[in-house]
Amino acid sequence: MADHSGKQWWKEAVVYQIWPRSFKDSDGDGLGDIPGITEKLPYLAELGINVIWLSPVFASPNDDMGYDISDYRAIMPEFGTMADFDTMLETAHSLGIKILMDLVVNHSSDEHAWFEASRASRDNDYRDYYIWRDSSGHDEAGNPLPPNNWVSEFSGPAWAYDEHTDQWYLHMFSKKQPDLNWENPKVRQEIFDIVTFWLDKGVDGFRLDAINIISKPEGLPDDPAVVPGKQTSSIPFVIENGTRVHEWMHELNAETFAKYDVMTVGEMSATLPEEAIQFSGFTSDELHMIFHFEHMTVDSDPGASMGKWSRKPVDLVELKTILNEWQTKLSGKAWGSLYWNNHDQPRTISRFGNDSPEYRELSGKMLATVLHFMQGTPYIYQGEEFGMTNVQFDAIDDYKDLDSLNMYESMVRQYGTLTHEQAMELIYAKGRDNARTPVQWDASDNGGFTDAGVQPWIGINPNFTEINVAEAVSREDSLWNFYRQLIGLRRGELQHLMVYGDFLPLGEDDAQVYAYERIGEGEKLLVIANFTDQELTRDFGLGEGLSPVISNYTDDAGTTLRPYEAKVYRLAN
Repeated sequence: MADHSGKQWWKEAVVYQIWPRSFKDSDGDGLGDIPGITEKLPYLAELGINVIWLSPVFASPNDDMGYDISDYRAIMPEFGTMADFDTMLETAHSLGIKILMDLVVNHSSDEHAWFEASRASRDNDYRDYYIWRDSSGHDEAGNPLPPNNWVSEFSGPAWAYDEHTDQWYLHMFSKKQPDLNWENPKVRQEIFDIVTFWLDKGVDGFRLDAINIISKPEGLPDDPAVVPGKQTSSIPFVIENGTRVHEWMHELNAETFAKYDVMTVGEMSATLPEEAIQFSGFTSDELHMIFHFEHMTVDSDPGASMGKWSRKPVDLVELKTILNEWQTKLSGKAWGSLYWNNHDQPRTISRFGNDSPEYRELSGKMLATVLHFMQGTPYIYQGEEFGMTNVQFDAIDDYKDLDSLNMYESMVRQYGTLTHEQAMELIYAKGRDNARTPVQWDASDNGGFTDAGVQPWIGINPNFTEINVAEAVSREDSLWNFYRQLIGLRRGELQHLMVYGDFLPLGEDDAQVYAYERIGEGEKLLVIANFTDQELTRDFGLGEGLSPVISNYTDDAGTTLRPYEAKVYRLAN
């Protein structure tokens, strides 16, 4: 049994997520690609990050932007070649940057050779690579009914009917993403072989997509939470009632990860701290850390008919309670991940900060401070480091995200639950395409993402002329340079406190200010952050003996907290 309770390189890392399609286009076809990533690696090295989480670059028909893989050992042609990948990997390593691949093995594409063979007949060698079941009956018109009432994450039944074999296959996401059958040991061995292929190539670890839903409830019973016409998903039911996930994660680790010096992080919705310890405890022999989603729900109303698409104002006390519990409950038992943004979430400044010209950078610096001084491995999503914001396209046809398009089709066109305007407002606030508009490299045509005159795969946020990398890098007081300072502190002189220090929450019932301490080796850090655009007064023991570490204002007003002010002090404990 391994013991990861001590110092580890993946605890000290700062990770940067790249969504390749929107990062940098090198060949003028409107799509980001692997040579574009290689071109910008020096930029990331200058920022200070030392690990890249690379969203999927495998061969895919792109029903769900690469999360539907048709060949796990091939590169998507739109992104480049395997030689391009090898060059990127070698260049990253030469700059001291490690690469995490995005492993999607809850499901494959329906265009994968395994599934094409599986659906050919009921008795072929690949039939049990996927989850096939008979109809539960027929409706009044004689149409076959699905095996149970499960709803997919992307709306509609989680089952697709195959007329050729008169059975249904399970897909917890798109119907073009059939779920793999982990009960079949041949499937698990195929996955071990894939992981080993990439580790032998030299990649440094994996982010595992939707990994906690690989085990399905025995007998596949109905989900009691499903209500017709309500925007919902049966994924929480599957997670709660799957019985073999830990057995299989132990097996995956023993057969692959444990044989290499790598970093692993599992994406796990509907998971609480106590469950996270089972997956990522220091002696669990499963994963090094997980991504939880609990803090990503604070602006949704779980009782509303729209589910994750519902909206409510962010309650800072609720947000703090969630984050503080993850800090304190994992302490000494497991390691956590820290993030505000990723490819599935709206932009954090627009969501938890203030994206007005006056407060965009101030609130961005405040949010960065709160996150990077916590215990856990921090993740930065492309564009976050210089303050990209949500986008508002005029027409539904301007959007590309399957989840948003399915919601619109269901709620506007099928059920009439929402008007066009209401649905668009939800997409503006919650849609995944907020995170997927191209990186704004400069103020030139197409924001420097692709050549002038080329139509990018999705629209550029119109604010690229003011918000872009070139402008931010050139300005000493920019958000980009603030991130660079934070990363430098975490990987440098304050590593013993920022990474390994204990966490003590302060003012837990304060609905306007987030404050906490990091304690270790006879000293501590005091972190104070105003989440409002109001001027406030707070003490938190401010007095003599405080040494300023970092602030998003140029001076210190003591117990007065200005709008979105964030400041950190170092003092003897």
